[in-house]
This record gives sequence, structure tokens and C-alpha cells, in this order.
Amino acid sequence: MDFSFQGISDALTGNHVPEIVTAVAGVLALLIVITYLKNKESITYKFMVFLGLIVGVLLIIISIRVYGTWELYSTMIVIVAGFTLIIRPFREVDFAVIVTLLVMAVVYVSLSGLDGGSLDVLSSGWPQVIATVVVGMFVYMALHFLQAVVKLFGKLLNWWPVLMILGIICIIEALAVYQGYGSIYDYFTKVSDVVAGISF
Repeated sequence: MDFSFQGISDALTGNHVPEIVTAVAGVLALLIVITYLKNKESITYKFMVFLGLIVGVLLIIISIRVYGTWELYSTMIVIVAGFTLIIRPFREVDFAVIVTLLVMAVVYVSLSGLDGGSLDVLSSGWPQVIATVVVGMFVYMALHFLQAVVKLFGKLLNWWPVLMILGIICIIEALAVYQGYGSIYDYFTKVSDVVAGISF
């Protein structure tokens, strides 16, 4: 079996695999809600969250591969479900600080290479430190804002009533695509058109 990204990506778009993974994501979302409400400190809950992370990554890969072949509504559900499952275990992690520290390290080392050039003053001593800190401040502010927006959506989508509804939608959507309806939206549109065409 090919375990490369391309191999996994191809396998995930095989015969009905996207629908199956979407349905599994829905079931996992419901199990996460159930285990969270029972005991959010339990090993079972943490294991479900870990499985959700893996399935979330698979959903994002699937959304890239099925884009343009699935209905937009279906693709959006897959993307939202993938994002929700991925972000859950990382809601309290401050990625802005981690990335900023990495950027500052790169800037500090890069400034050392300016020795002998027109910006020689920034290549050592306090000017190098100050320039690194200034760049780090701007990077942190930008990343902190983006992180706050992502976490806001993550918390809203991971609020257990919303997560439960999303899980149910994933299961129904997977069944609708499997049955050839395109999406839930398409199915209800067709049904409403039929009902509207019936004269009483």
C-alpha cells in the first residue's frame, strides 16, 4: 500500500470512501459530545478527540480532492467538520507565541549575516536584539489576531450542542451523497419542487 500523501489522497477518493469518512466523522462528533458530557477528563473522551483529529485531517484532504465533483454545500460541510475536529484539541494552545519565537530566531540569525553590508549596524549587539524584538512584536500582533478569530470559530463549532448538530448533519449528508442526491440541500430542494407541483 502506498503511504505517501498522494497515495493516501487517492485512497480517500476511492469508491464511496469520502461518504464513509464523512459519516465516521459525524459518528465521532456525537461520541465526543457523549463522552464530554459524561466526563471530559476521561481517557475515553481524550481518545475520541484524538481520533477526531485524525479523521479531521482526512476530511480536509477529502475536501481538496472532491472539490468541483461534489456539490459546494457538501464540500463546505466536509471542510467545516474537518476544521472543527482538528481545532478541538488545540483550542488552548498559543500558536502565536510559538511561531513568533521561531520567526524571531530566524530574524536574529539572518541579521547576523548582514555583517559588512549597508545594514551592518543591525548585525550585532543591541541593534540586532531591538530589530529582532520589533519584528517579533509585529508578527505576534498579526498572528494573535488571526489565532483569536480561528479560536472563536473553533469554540463556537465545538460547543457541544453545535458539535452534536454538525455530527448529525455529517451522517445525513454522507447518506444523501451515497444515495446520489448530491447533498441534503439538493434533496430537500427536489422534494419541495415536487410538493409545490402537486395541486390539491
